[in-house]
Amino acid sequence: MRPYRSLLFVPGNRPRMLEKAPTTGADALVLDLEDAVPHEEKPTARQLVREIALDAHGPAIFVRINSVASGLAHEDLDCVVGPRLTGVFLPKADGPDEVKQVSGWIADLEKHRGVDSGAVEIVAMLESANSVRLAYEVAAASSRVGSVCFSSGQDGDFQTDLGSDWSLEGTELLYARSKVVLDARAAGVDYPLDGVFVDITNLDGLRADTTLSRRLGYKGRTIIHPSHVEIVNQIYTPSAAEREHYRGLLEAFASATATGRGSARYRGKMIDQAQATRARQVLDLAEAFGVDP
Repeated sequence: MRPYRSLLFVPGNRPRMLEKAPTTGADALVLDLEDAVPHEEKPTARQLVREIALDAHGPAIFVRINSVASGLAHEDLDCVVGPRLTGVFLPKADGPDEVKQVSGWIADLEKHRGVDSGAVEIVAMLESANSVRLAYEVAAASSRVGSVCFSSGQDGDFQTDLGSDWSLEGTELLYARSKVVLDARAAGVDYPLDGVFVDITNLDGLRADTTLSRRLGYKGRTIIHPSHVEIVNQIYTPSAAEREHYRGLLEAFASATATGRGSARYRGKMIDQAQATRARQVLDLAEAFGVDP
């Protein structure tokens, strides 16, 4: 899965929002058939989302289907899987068996619709204590899992299940938030995603929370309002100062290795292969976001 900084949720039953979403500047859109759509409007939402998922141009398109437990997931997939769809967000992914089941359904639909095998990715949403406990198993359940997304939102599913409080400092969720990154990376997921920041007008809070998110290792997050796009994109993008620092580091390391040394001194610090690998990761990420190609 390629990296995405901002993934904007768009209710699947709101035609005006669906029409305007591609102009927001978000890296990807997540057209929502689950929580944002009342049960009686889900059939209409499926048809609206289908039109965009199959024909849209612009940002990458994901669809958040309903959970396996709801009994609606297969019908959602049958409606939206096609060559334009980047992937699906699988909510309430409480274990690897659900991921495998959804992956199998997608594989059958890909085969019958002429879509390349494995083209449609799964982003597994970790929204309960049990799903976070099994984060590694969920992430490793299928090669189709492109990422996992932690439910970090205030008063969201995970916090409710845990019974904890929530603060902007993030102390209460720090263990779980960190564990998801660790398990995702151990399972080979390069770009784990953080959850939404629900206080729409608190842009300073969004900036602080997203900064913490990036420090923990998340490469992007889901968002629920277009006003969050610019801040989120800016924070997850390596800054000009970072890029300059790591370009200089690679030059210093290259000079050292050219003379047979395995380490060098750069800006007062000792560097070796580990720091060079980190530098390449940051610069590659910047390039993926269209910065300093």
